Amino acid sequence: MTGLILSWSVWAALVVLAMAFLLTVWRVVKGPTLADRVVALDMLTGIVIGFIALIAIRTGFTLYIDIAISLGLVGFLATVAFARFILSRGRPARPKPAELAEALLAPAATRKKKTDTKRKGGTGPAVRRKGGK
Repeated sequence: MTGLILSWSVWAALVVLAMAFLLTVWRVVKGPTLADRVVALDMLTGIVIGFIALIAIRTGFTLYIDIAISLGLVGFLATVAFARFILSRGRPARPKPAELAEALLAPAATRKKKTDTKRKGGTGPAVRRKGGK
């Protein structure tokens, strides 16, 4: 009787994990932001650990538990690395609303004019040709 309950429980857990796996893969592919994708990848690590634990239960081979623990550590380090990557990208500085309104409402005469960026003089080929060489 115990074997039957264990067998049905493992199969039910496999079905639930398979559905969670598919939904999480969908989130990795569809995720609107990079942070959503990183969280989904972390979730995938947890789901795979669950699959490995179920395989360990079904086969009785306890080495799978060590593999699951190792995968959990690697998954944690990968999540931390992704989080640091997201933080290092930073966000572009936004102008404050008051500065933005001031710049838009300022008359054209008070706005900064672009300076002339052309060079005056120089030693390029055109200057040398004018010199008679």
